[in-house]
Amino acid sequence: MQKYAIIIGAGPAGLTAAYELITRTDIKPIVLEMSDKIGGISRTEVYKGNRIDIGGHRFFSKSEVVMKWWQNILPVQGALSSDEINTSSEKLKSRLLEKLVTGGPDPEKVDKVMLIRSRLSRIFFLRKFFDYPIAINWNTLSSLGFLKIVKIGWTYVLVRLFPIKNITTLEEFFISRFGKELYQTFFKDYTEKVWGVPCSEIDADWGAQRIKKLSMSRTILHIIKSIFIKNKSIEQKNIDTSLIEQFMYPKLGPGQMWETVTDIIKKAGGDVIFNAEVNQIKTANNTIDYVSYSDKITGTVKEIKGDYFFSTMPVKHLIRSMKADVSSEILDVAEGLKYRDFITVGLLLDKFKLNKSEGEVRDNWIYIQEKEVKIGRLQVFNNWSPYLVADDNKTWLGLEYFCDEGDDLWIKDNDEFIRFAIEELDRINIINSEDVVDSTIIKCQKRIQLILERTPNLIV
Repeated sequence: MQKYAIIIGAGPAGLTAAYELITRTDIKPIVLEMSDKIGGISRTEVYKGNRIDIGGHRFFSKSEVVMKWWQNILPVQGALSSDEINTSSEKLKSRLLEKLVTGGPDPEKVDKVMLIRSRLSRIFFLRKFFDYPIAINWNTLSSLGFLKIVKIGWTYVLVRLFPIKNITTLEEFFISRFGKELYQTFFKDYTEKVWGVPCSEIDADWGAQRIKKLSMSRTILHIIKSIFIKNKSIEQKNIDTSLIEQFMYPKLGPGQMWETVTDIIKKAGGDVIFNAEVNQIKTANNTIDYVSYSDKITGTVKEIKGDYFFSTMPVKHLIRSMKADVSSEILDVAEGLKYRDFITVGLLLDKFKLNKSEGEVRDNWIYIQEKEVKIGRLQVFNNWSPYLVADDNKTWLGLEYFCDEGDDLWIKDNDEFIRFAIEELDRINIINSEDVVDSTIIKCQKRIQLILERTPNLIV
């Protein structure tokens, strides 16, 4: 008899599960998606032909299985993309040609293709650019000044001579890796802007997971090695994740990957049901009996049974949906989970002020460290993929704000927020407000989950 797998959420995790089931087993996946969009927080929004990557998604993994999985869905480019063709540097073009895959698709002719993009992310601080991860070079030294450099060096030496014991918070984690002065200069303010709480209240495990082996000593070693050894492979297996120099990226943004996967699932017999908001997971005898969901268009409540169940919905809401079937202790833990919400403002520019003052800006995104503004990061969508922008002569930016639903940023009227965002970039000399020709805004709930310092009633 036919067996069914009920999968909650049409993001990368849910769709990957559905794809594996439909291509490897006789189990039929049925995906319940609360919204009318594919990809979850890895979707691609489209505004007047301009595509917005919600959060910036580099396709890179140390897992060979994952890398091949992606390439099986969207093969790697075998010819230059439009911006690579038009580069004026023959040396750069020669280097770009080396990365192409023999027999791969031509992004100028087909859409289903994975581009290989150069990684560049920098920090904008004191109205200047700093390399990220922080590099010990002339630009850094001259921009920070002699006294600041001495403090950075001294506090780093101190923490190496007298290391912190029993590291439990993110603040201690950063200081142990980079020294107190460098932490306070480049890590503290931005991290707290993202999470909305002091670094001293965030668990050290967050740092271990996010930046893994990255440290001051490994960064310096990487700089020295990169002078003599150039790793041109897509996999970059011997390079720390935070130091990778290139990554794969779907021609039309991350959502293209998951839209393509969805098409494969549906053609193979799987189902994806949109606007299906799960409100109850009914259990019986320690197993799931059925899932109840509401059709957000008609308001109809439906029940669906299955043999296997997968959930990719926020953990807090998963536990809530089980209602009386879980203990009060588990409910308390789930309710203690903290999420951060996310706002992206898309700005279309006739001219990009930074291109004039800094030369051509090639950054994928820029970390904004200036204290007087709320913006966290700035994406330059042209540099993720030239095909994200409808007009090659325009610059398409994404201004990223981290907030909590209901706070001062979240409740701003959309038009008011866009004006506020434009004024912020103008104030720190990144754009001229008169160069903005169009704009849009996207709000994303529960974009990121925070791991707070462990307490008796909050263990994650």
